[in-house]
Amino acid sequence: MRAPFNTLFGRLFGVLLVAIVLAHALAFFWFHHYGQPPPPPPERFIEQPDGTMVPEHKEHHRPWFGGPVVPLTFQFVSLIIAAWYGAKLLSRPIQRLSEAAERLSLDLDSPPLDESGPLEARQAASTFNLMQKRIREQVSQRARMLGAVSHDLRTPLSRLKLRLEQIEDTRLQGQMRQDLDDMIGMLDATLSYLHEQRTSETRHWLDVQALVESMSENAQDQGSDVQFAGTCAPLQVQPMALRSCLNNLIDNALRYAGSARIELTDSRDALIIRVIDHGPGIAADKREAVFEPFYRLEGSRNRNSGGVGLGMTISKEAAERLGGRLDLEETPGGGLTAVMWLPRA
Repeated sequence: MRAPFNTLFGRLFGVLLVAIVLAHALAFFWFHHYGQPPPPPPERFIEQPDGTMVPEHKEHHRPWFGGPVVPLTFQFVSLIIAAWYGAKLLSRPIQRLSEAAERLSLDLDSPPLDESGPLEARQAASTFNLMQKRIREQVSQRARMLGAVSHDLRTPLSRLKLRLEQIEDTRLQGQMRQDLDDMIGMLDATLSYLHEQRTSETRHWLDVQALVESMSENAQDQGSDVQFAGTCAPLQVQPMALRSCLNNLIDNALRYAGSARIELTDSRDALIIRVIDHGPGIAADKREAVFEPFYRLEGSRNRNSGGVGLGMTISKEAAERLGGRLDLEETPGGGLTAVMWLPRA
């Protein structure tokens, strides 16, 4: 008998029905006891100046609370409470589902959604948990496939590099070696990109200023011109994602400009990290296109520039996983500035 009321519709209908019945029952009880005027007192007569007797006239009033004000007020309050509870009843499963989806976007191994509550909420939770299980299985399967692809492709490429030594034509040998190195570089970059996509990382408080200073000093120790300026307070981020994003931006600046400058601008709402170079820059109509996988500008399609067109893609997706965004702007005086905006909330 209780099964029909184990749904959102049944519970909401039951709450409103109880509120309406109680409100009308109180109204009936109230009008029955207070709505009728009290019985008139015994009739009394008043003698007029001419000696005639006329009955005394008195108006009989109901008490102030005997009218419709009290029951109607109760009805109004009852329906407001029922509507509030009903709205909360409807929104609670949606809120739980939204929170679970947010947890899943940050961590594929987040705990499953509790399958309790009304029928519709249990069905939605069960479907969500099944979706999460299938996503984890697909990610795990893709990871195994990537490992197999990496192994199976590297083996013949390594054999080809060994057989190159048997070619007597030095010029042809150099060209083939360069092609093989490019293929291995593309393979490494692609696997790195796919690894970044499937990696789920929890957030931690990180001293971003110390991280940027360390990356700048490491680059200088390797002979690269990377400068640093600005200060900031610790920020809750995914450390590996932030490091990957900054590494790609710095490498891109060094590849095309030969130097880079990192500036931190902190505020109560967000942290802004700028990676500035004074290289050839990118035309305004192509700045969005460079975020596409494997996209490279025509001017960079040469062996000296290197890269396969995945660095900016990895950086943009890493910034979005951190809840921020990555934009490209023209550097005053010429060049490219990558602006990464990271929220503090």
